[in-house]
Amino acid sequence: MSAARRQLAEAHRIVVKLGTHVVMRDGAELARQRVDAIVGSLAALRKAGRQVLLVSSGAVGMGMRVLGLGERPRSLGLRQACAAVGQGHLMSVYTQAFAAQGVTAAQVLLTQDDLADRDRAICLRTTLMRLLELGVIPVLNENDSVSVAELVEYRRAQGGAVPGPGAFGDNDGLAALVAVSLDADLLVMLTNVGGLFTANPKLDPAATRIAELNQIDPSTLARASGGSAGGTGGMGSKLAAAQLASSEGTAVLIAGGEPGVLERALAGEDVGTLVSVTRRPARLRHIAVGARHRGALVVNEGALAALIGAKKASLLPIGVVGVEGTFEKGDVVEIRDGSGRVHGRGLVNYPSEACRKLAGRHSDDIDAILGWRSYDALITRDNLVMGAL
Repeated sequence: MSAARRQLAEAHRIVVKLGTHVVMRDGAELARQRVDAIVGSLAALRKAGRQVLLVSSGAVGMGMRVLGLGERPRSLGLRQACAAVGQGHLMSVYTQAFAAQGVTAAQVLLTQDDLADRDRAICLRTTLMRLLELGVIPVLNENDSVSVAELVEYRRAQGGAVPGPGAFGDNDGLAALVAVSLDADLLVMLTNVGGLFTANPKLDPAATRIAELNQIDPSTLARASGGSAGGTGGMGSKLAAAQLASSEGTAVLIAGGEPGVLERALAGEDVGTLVSVTRRPARLRHIAVGARHRGALVVNEGALAALIGAKKASLLPIGVVGVEGTFEKGDVVEIRDGSGRVHGRGLVNYPSEACRKLAGRHSDDIDAILGWRSYDALITRDNLVMGAL
């Protein structure tokens, strides 16, 4: 087992994207057993303490089925009508399937402006993070009823004229952008093929699966071309999305959508194609080396062990034995042990005065001590960089 495969077991925040061919059978019928199995896997991950987001295609296909259309629409208006009809039915499937597993799902529909506009992107991140904190699994999709991006890519894949530039292009690109904006540890794109092959396995029986990629270069992108018959993406779209996500610090796995594949992948099995990360996300690089620290939180041995452990905990008030310097909420502070050695850095959730009052106390006491509460942790795990800086 490679080191990159072993690291998948430690992924805490995971974005899973389901392609049309995983959600639908023959582009016209819901693949209910397969969807239920994947939902069961996602629910199990959530109950195990991981944060999970689902990006799902299939709204147009569901709309086609409800409207009784036998051929995938080519016109923008009919395609958007199918999406408008199908999205509600698709979300109903997920709501019921997750509820059967004891998990709450939330629908989040996005347009090209939501991640392009800074203020809206921040609001989106805040909403998604709060949903994750509440134990909810967000189910995301591009709002095809008002967006033309997927139609643009569909026409391009068919060799036709396109009306203008798209933003996401398809849900592969959307999933990558969401993963990057949330600093996800892993993006899993499940499709109807088992990964990237040396050639098209449908045309070349000698084609072999590529287990791992250290980077995606022009020659890699040239290995895949064209879209899928029932969806807008294809392997080229997935590789482009993987290139974006992996370059910003999110590992990417492209794999077949068969039941049990998530469990196998997170156990380190050699499934699909894994695109490795070569550097930290930009935000964590900023925390580690780009920002000036304003103070320090001194932690006890138990807290330090939890912070540097495999599951990477958040820093709770009870683990802090001292506060140094003067800082405000959102500043970068160092994490030190009792001898003064620096073990990491993080974005602090409370000003220094509040941290001094909270040091050594239980999170349940925050309201009583301060008269208000922001977070249970002084530094949450996703805003923490431990180890070599």
